Amino acid sequence: MASSAQPSPGNENRLYQPSFRQDWERHKLYSLAQWVNGLAFRDIQFSPTGKPVIKIAEIKQGLSDQTKYTKQVFDESVHIKKGDLLFTWSGQPETSIDVFWWRGLDGWLNQHSFRVTPTEGVDPVFLYYLLRYLKPNFIGIARNKQTTGLGHVTKRDLENIEVAYPRFSEQRAIARVLGTLDDKIELNRRMNETLETMARALFKSWFIDFDPVHAKAEGRDPGLPADIAALFPSSFEDSELGEIPKGWTVAPMGHLAEVTIGGDWGEDNPLADSVEAVCLRGVDLEHLRENGWADAPRRWFTTLSIQKRTLCARDVLVAGSGAGPTGRSLWAAPELDQLWGVPVLYSNFCKRLRCPSEASAIYLDRSLSIMRDSGEIWEYVNGTSVPNLDAGALLSGKMLVLPDGAILDAFARLIKEISAHLFSPESRTLATVRDTLLPKLLSGELQVKDVDQPMEAHV
Repeated sequence: MASSAQPSPGNENRLYQPSFRQDWERHKLYSLAQWVNGLAFRDIQFSPTGKPVIKIAEIKQGLSDQTKYTKQVFDESVHIKKGDLLFTWSGQPETSIDVFWWRGLDGWLNQHSFRVTPTEGVDPVFLYYLLRYLKPNFIGIARNKQTTGLGHVTKRDLENIEVAYPRFSEQRAIARVLGTLDDKIELNRRMNETLETMARALFKSWFIDFDPVHAKAEGRDPGLPADIAALFPSSFEDSELGEIPKGWTVAPMGHLAEVTIGGDWGEDNPLADSVEAVCLRGVDLEHLRENGWADAPRRWFTTLSIQKRTLCARDVLVAGSGAGPTGRSLWAAPELDQLWGVPVLYSNFCKRLRCPSEASAIYLDRSLSIMRDSGEIWEYVNGTSVPNLDAGALLSGKMLVLPDGAILDAFARLIKEISAHLFSPESRTLATVRDTLLPKLLSGELQVKDVDQPMEAHV
């Protein structure tokens, strides 16, 4: 996330007086928009259907099976629609306080988030990037009030933060530069979603619905290249899971992998001088759930930790502990090293499933994906206050239909072609450019020419 320089510790004035060009018009941040807080909903207002209640979780991750709905009608000021600007002002400072465009269904805004509507003379996209520029200030303010892990940015804070901005045409020019970069990043994200959908559809067709086998059994063309079609049998046989393609087998998931766990994370700062430490990329539980492999944070690791917890292409990483483990899995594709140029490690709150081959890791990852989508993964979750995925029970209890090695290898080759696009460095490069330009443009250190043509939407 792009940001201005982190304010010096203890210098509270810097939190409320960020750096801007001297000749820009100065105002209190609160005066730049209408800030409407969401409602405090009660359980009695929820219903099985209706419009979603949009909490911080939905703003960050989209609708899920945890989303609440209501058929009641509330004030239009808290009715949010696609394209609305939202500011989440309460929670864990580093992960909850942020600014977003709402991209989901129409819904009702929950408390702890503002719906932000810019006043006349303030470009909405410019305001979005201005709030992103101020994120380190918001985090610093929230930290100063942090209790039991939570912090907040109040209306009074917004009234005390002094900002500056240029005339409207220059606002649009700044917004266009940064928005164009974000538009391309978003286009790549949508392309990745399409590729992921293709991968899931391919797995379901081959290994759940057995479409190629059904086609051959009925004398139809399976619609595959001849060399791949020839690998599939043309008949079925009985098994403990029902009819399966002839020659395939049924085995527990443990046939494909063994579970390993990591040790301590270590520190986010260099370890003691007597301990050799290296700064590498580390995937923790929250990062695995929310971001996939994108922007894995840097952490410090000892030599022993690196030996124990470096991921390879035979690994599948599973979110296994914490509030509501989703069982989200990610195949540790070999492109990871190419993406960052360093090894990638994992925390002990994730479960690493190590497979005998890269092809079996890909098959396992896709099998877990199907279980997660259907909710079956919850059959292997225990615990109440801190749910935990019982990876041992999963590997011994879940039975899979396993194809022969040639079909597994053919499927893996197709998925690897897809993953090569998913791990393209283009979006990271664009994000780096955006994150470099944002603080310079929003502070006025770098200027752009005025652009008077209409500003295109970036939401």
